[in-house]
Amino acid sequence: MYAIIDIETNGGSLRQARITEIAILLFDGERVVDSLVTLVNPESTIPPYITRLTGIHDEMVAGAPKFYEIARQVVEMTEGAVFVAHSADFDYSIIRHEFRRLGYDYQRPLLCTVRLSRQLIPLQPSYSLGKLCAALGITIRERHRAGGDAAATVELFKRLLRLDEQRLTFGTLKRPAHTYDNPNIPASLIESLPAATGVYYFYNAERQLIYIGKSTNIRKRVVSHLLNARGAKAIAMRNEIADIDYELTGSELVALLKESAEIKARKPLYNQAQKRTYYPYGLFADLQIDGYIRLVLRKVTGGSQPLTVYTSRKHGIDHLYYLNETYELCLAMTGLHKGRGPCFHYAIRRCRGACAGKEAPEAYNERVRQALAAFNYQNQNVLIIDKGRRINEKAVVQIRNGRYTGYGYAPLAATAGAPAALARYIEPQE
Repeated sequence: MYAIIDIETNGGSLRQARITEIAILLFDGERVVDSLVTLVNPESTIPPYITRLTGIHDEMVAGAPKFYEIARQVVEMTEGAVFVAHSADFDYSIIRHEFRRLGYDYQRPLLCTVRLSRQLIPLQPSYSLGKLCAALGITIRERHRAGGDAAATVELFKRLLRLDEQRLTFGTLKRPAHTYDNPNIPASLIESLPAATGVYYFYNAERQLIYIGKSTNIRKRVVSHLLNARGAKAIAMRNEIADIDYELTGSELVALLKESAEIKARKPLYNQAQKRTYYPYGLFADLQIDGYIRLVLRKVTGGSQPLTVYTSRKHGIDHLYYLNETYELCLAMTGLHKGRGPCFHYAIRRCRGACAGKEAPEAYNERVRQALAAFNYQNQNVLIIDKGRRINEKAVVQIRNGRYTGYGYAPLAATAGAPAALARYIEPQE
C-alpha cells in the first residue's frame, strides 16, 4: 500500500514552516482506495507570496482543523504504507516536524518520485512536478494545491510502476499486486474482507486462534499485517496465518471493548506476546508548593487514580494541547514546555503568565478546575448510543454505577424510547 502525499505550507525554514493543506491518497498499486484532503490551520500567518502561489490565505484556514486535530488520522491512514511524494524529503521532513511538536516520532518507509523518475525517465529537462507532468501529458488540476498535486503524483506513479522493469521500487518498499508474502492466504480472501469497523481473527493451519485485532477498516489493517516485515514476531505471525475471520461492530467503541474482552477470554498466542496495555498513560492534577495546580501526564501504576486515561502518550499530549487552548492554560504548567523560564505561549500572548509569576495561582487554578470539571460525571448510569452495523440499528453501551457492564444492538426505533427499554438489548460483560 502506498500513501501518496502532498502538503502546502506557509513557507520559511523547516523549523518555522507549518502545514496549511495536506492530501493523502491511499493507493493500492491500481487505484486510490481512501483519501484525506483538508486545509490545516497553521496557527500563524500566511505570507502574501505563499497566497499568490497557492491561493490559500488566512481567512481560508481560520476555521480549518489544526494539525494535532488530524494527526491521529494521518497516523492511521499511513500505517503499514509507503510514504510516497514528489521531492519526498521535503514533505516527509515537514510532517515529521509537525509530529515532533506533539511529542510523537512519526516514521514511514519513504519513496521519492523525483528520484524514481530520474532513473526511469532519464534526460528530462526538468523533474519538477509541473514540467514533468506536462512532458508526460498528465493534467494537474489545481496546481500548487495539495489535492491537485497529490492526484497528479498518483498518475505519475502509475506510469513509473509500468516502466519499472528493473523493480527499482521493490525490495522492502514494494510488493507485487495481490501477493502478501503468505502462500496460505489467497488474494480472493483479502479482497472479500470489508473496509468497515470490526474485530478480526487470525487462525493457523490447525485452526488455532493466534491473534485478535480491531480496526475501522478491517481489510486495510489485515493487509498491513500481511505486508509487515518489521521484527521477528511480526514475521512469524504473518507466516502462520492460514485463515482469517471477522465480526463487524459498526461502532469503534464496541470494537475496542469486544477486542479487549476476547483477548482476555481466549488468550491468543501473539496477543499474549505483546502484553498490550490499553490505557498506559493517565492525567493527574498535582497541587505544587507554589500554589499552582499542575496537570501531569504520566504512566498509570497500580493504585494510582488518574483523572482520565489514554491509549498512548501522544493521545495524552493531544488532549493537553486541547485543554490549553480551550481553557487558556499554561504550557509550562501542563508539561508541554520543557525549557526554563516562561512558556512559548506567554511570548505570543496566549498564556496569561502563570509560568512567569504574572498570574496569581487562584486565578489560574480556577480555569484548571473548569477543565477538570469535564472529568466529573454526576450521573453514574449512562447509555452510550453509537453507530450500528446496519443503517436500521444502533450500538448501545451500558455504564452502571460508573462501570462498563455490557453492550448490544437495538433497532433504530427503540433508541427513541425510554432508556430503560434498551436494557433488554444489552449483553452483559465482565
